[in-house]
Amino acid sequence: MKLAEIARTLEGTVLAGEHKLDIEIVRCGASDLMSDILAGVADGSLLLTGLATLQTIRTASIAGVGAVVLVRGKIPPPEVVDLANAQGLPLISTPCSMFVSCGRLHACQLTGLNGNR
Repeated sequence: MKLAEIARTLEGTVLAGEHKLDIEIVRCGASDLMSDILAGVADGSLLLTGLATLQTIRTASIAGVGAVVLVRGKIPPPEVVDLANAQGLPLISTPCSMFVSCGRLHACQLTGLNGNR
């Protein structure tokens, strides 16, 4: 699924990485525990989280995440957006909860990190 389609599905606002909306995302995962991200996120996957922090962007970059979606309408401070841009990491904010976001992506046949839909 193209990142642009994901943004539309989640009614998202692109905060960083507008030039990467054509990348293909095949897996996604949701967590607010950065240790879970480091342990289980597949390279190039989508991360859904409620944490709008510098640590989220750093962790996503280290883990090889393809894009980050901030749930519940979170708008990060400017330094978070700046870091995402510097890392080349697309960053999207959605008004949807994590539960609704996961449900919408599941309905679009986006697979979870373990390969299940």
